[in-house]
Amino acid sequence: MIYLLRHGEITGAATKRFIGQTDVGLARTGLDQAGFWQTYFSGIHLDQVFASPLSRTVHTAKIVSGLTREEITLVAELKEINLGEWDGKTFKEIKETFPDQWKKRGRDLTGYRPPLGESFSDLSQRILPVFQRISADNPGNILIVAHAGVNRMILCRLLKKKLEDLFAIPQAYGCLNIIDNGKKELRVQGINLVPGTL
Repeated sequence: MIYLLRHGEITGAATKRFIGQTDVGLARTGLDQAGFWQTYFSGIHLDQVFASPLSRTVHTAKIVSGLTREEITLVAELKEINLGEWDGKTFKEIKETFPDQWKKRGRDLTGYRPPLGESFSDLSQRILPVFQRISADNPGNILIVAHAGVNRMILCRLLKKKLEDLFAIPQAYGCLNIIDNGKKELRVQGINLVPGTL
């Protein structure tokens, strides 16, 4: 199985802001979410653990797997979308500072790039080859700890959905997605499973 996990809740999550590659830590709730999955995975042998190198994903991966940072394979391509000049700013700040850009994003959600940032199309092209490589080269039970945007790119492809529908795939903080890698074609078995549902 491939266990695709989103990191736990981050500090300041209540404020609606764009958080891409800004490095923020886990909130108390996020630590609790990771603790839940630690218990869940204590009965599952993990052959490999991969994570984005951002601290919120590394911290989640360490708690869940019980491994040290050195024992986890950090993959730069698994970082969240690069939001450029928008990263870390609130929705309100963006609307006020970049009103024309905000409108452009609304018209082209998947193709729009914030200044110095990536589009969701760019993110998809960055993520899918590395996911394909990880899944092909690592049979058995794999844990991948990544981000909402990254996970949605992977799930869009596996579910054969259009990229425009990416936000129709829910990805709560600390949610687990389960992908069956035992057959020729990867199959999604669970999406957005949150602590307490298993």
